[in-house]
Amino acid sequence: MQLSFRWYGPKDSVSLSDIRQSNAEYIVTSLHQIPTGNKWKKDDVQKRINYIKNNNNRYNVNLKWNVVESIPVHNNIKLRKDNYKKLIDNYKDSIVSVADNKIKTVCYNFMPIIDWTRTQLDYRLPTEGLALRFNFIQFIIFEKYILKLKNLDNRYNDSQLALAKKYYKTMRKKDFDNLKFSIMGGLPAAESKYTVREFNKMLDEYNDIDKEGLRSNLKYFLSEIIPVAEEKKIKMAIHPDDPPIPLFGLPRIVSDLEDYKYIFKSYLSENNGMTFCAGSLGSSIKNNIYDIFNRFKEKIYFIHLRNVKIEKDKKSFYETNHLKGDINFVKLIKMIFKEEKRRKETNLKYYNIPMRPDHGHCLLDDQKKTFNPGYSVIGRMMGLSELRGIIKSLEN
Repeated sequence: MQLSFRWYGPKDSVSLSDIRQSNAEYIVTSLHQIPTGNKWKKDDVQKRINYIKNNNNRYNVNLKWNVVESIPVHNNIKLRKDNYKKLIDNYKDSIVSVADNKIKTVCYNFMPIIDWTRTQLDYRLPTEGLALRFNFIQFIIFEKYILKLKNLDNRYNDSQLALAKKYYKTMRKKDFDNLKFSIMGGLPAAESKYTVREFNKMLDEYNDIDKEGLRSNLKYFLSEIIPVAEEKKIKMAIHPDDPPIPLFGLPRIVSDLEDYKYIFKSYLSENNGMTFCAGSLGSSIKNNIYDIFNRFKEKIYFIHLRNVKIEKDKKSFYETNHLKGDINFVKLIKMIFKEEKRRKETNLKYYNIPMRPDHGHCLLDDQKKTFNPGYSVIGRMMGLSELRGIIKSLEN
């Protein structure tokens, strides 16, 4: 595996020196300064590569940019409305700019409105580390008492709504503010930070989109971008929904084995691939992540290793240390090694799959600093160290 670390660019409080000290050798990053939907120019990508190179020297591990995570997909593309054709053209041009700079992998997602969702960014663990958490009842509270959505009895049963009402009555203003911040723009992948009014307006935009409609829009998007990826030899790696359950009454179409079957049948191409995110897929009790890996191993072009613990309600979860959750990383890494060996034996040029430790607890002095939630340096360094221990033991 290519041991990689996500970096949010020159304004990230995690420096390239910090990443180098974690023992990562590759950088996963994006051009976050470019608004969603705008074209990435070749020079924009080159400037980021040069920045990384200029922070290397002959005494250092020379970090290299190996995966774009991500080129965001504008909501108008997901809705296939208004200026979506122009936005797709910009997306195709961005793929070309990435390819012309010899980066071979692009991670992206097709989640409506917002990307990954958590209800708490500072869940305190028994160790006193801070973790990210998705609490199902808190999410219902957000929908019912903050967004004030109607017809929730169509999605939730009486006991769930009663429990939400019970906890709602105990919440203080600070709790509401934290919940709003966590869901509507507190996470680093959020391309927009919404007000409640703006969020409800975006939900209205999706009123006429059901699962088949969103699938159709993804299929159309793939039919446009994958030929460009084929021509430029770029692997497009779609990331699963996080969490892989419907939210806000909106469809989710990259959540399980059947969804990936549909995606790969929608456009038959080796360039139409996936990001295997163990934590995202593993946060649904319905998913057998080892089966999903085996079914689509030839399509896996990027790997996120993150562990989760599903809670008693079978819907909530929190992010654990990499070795303590529900996912058996020894078993999973053995499977990754087996697939890499197969690729090497079949003379594939790029047989080492890029991998990064996904998220990490906020630990030690990092709790006094400002970081993107999930992306403090010490917790991710700990995660990478744990994974490197497994990797080393299996290599021997």
